[in-house]
Amino acid sequence: MRITRLLMITAAIIFSLAACSGSTNTATAPLSTTEIQQAVKSGKKTVIFFINPSGYPCRIQDEILQKLHTDKKEIFNIVPVVTMNHDHQKAFYDYGIRSIPAIVLLDSKGGIAKHFPPGIQPYDIIAQELDSTN
Repeated sequence: MRITRLLMITAAIIFSLAACSGSTNTATAPLSTTEIQQAVKSGKKTVIFFINPSGYPCRIQDEILQKLHTDKKEIFNIVPVVTMNHDHQKAFYDYGIRSIPAIVLLDSKGGIAKHFPPGIQPYDIIAQELDSTN
């Protein structure tokens, strides 16, 4: 019992340290759909938006993203990844998406810059991340 508890505490500490390491290395984004591939090739930052077009939270998030894109379209692309599109299903698995709406921000070189938590993200938070990402 004590050994199991000690192992669990040790594992928690290791994972916490790894998450807080402050490393600037970014993982290369999976190019799961042709739309993601094209967006990354453009050299702009990319917002991958995992969406169910019928869901109310997803529609609200879409409105926020469209407003943000209107204001900052010269610096980023939006790529919707739709639950109902069979060709997009691999992207949900590749990015570990289990709840929607979900947003993943890619930097201009195709690295994963930010995995936002599931749920509606405010305009200001997304804009701040876009501005601070290369």
